[in-house]
Amino acid sequence: MTVRLVKHSASDADVVFAARVSTKGPESLPAGGDLGPTELALINFLMKDRHGSPFEHNSMTFYVEAPIFVLREWQRHRIASYNEESARYRELKPVFYVPAEDRNLVQVGKPGHYRFEPGSKWQERSVRYGIETNSYEAWSVYRDLLNEGIAREVARSVLPVNVYSSMYVTMNARSLMHFLSLRTSNTEALFPSHPQREIEMCAEQVEAIFADLMPVTYGAFQGYGRVAP
Repeated sequence: MTVRLVKHSASDADVVFAARVSTKGPESLPAGGDLGPTELALINFLMKDRHGSPFEHNSMTFYVEAPIFVLREWQRHRIASYNEESARYRELKPVFYVPAEDRNLVQVGKPGHYRFEPGSKWQERSVRYGIETNSYEAWSVYRDLLNEGIAREVARSVLPVNVYSSMYVTMNARSLMHFLSLRTSNTEALFPSHPQREIEMCAEQVEAIFADLMPVTYGAFQGYGRVAP
């Protein structure tokens, strides 16, 4: 999985001036400089009491390369803007996702109350063989259809959801925290989540970027149970 920061306008100062407009009006505009104890306390107060809108006045754009089934799961979050590579207009590359050997394969328990456990060596071989064989055959049919002059938007129908695609996704810090609260498993979370491992691999990269860009906001998010305001 690849997640790369393309551009951003995001800092902890953005949260502070957005919050202070309610009491200071135009005087809330940032004058530069480092945040002091008062500003740090304000960000933590906003997170603790779940005053969410000040965390929306920033922007982060990521470039993501991942299997189609991961992008579709990500796009369930209707709190971001997306633009994805189109298989109608360009030929996709023959890149397919195959789970790594340490990926848990067996679901144990009922829906909503289950866990994943490692598979046997036989199951690991079956998964790898099945996915690799299916991917190869699907790609061969896809190329044959294109070579016969079939339109890309029709030929793509034979490709499985483990083929890689790419997209740009833009979101603000509040939306990003909602995404992280659902797409990461963390023992410090007030409301634990159990995401599919593949999207969690993307979310972990997003989280590292967020922590670097907005360390105070990220620290407050982590400190108050990873609950988005």
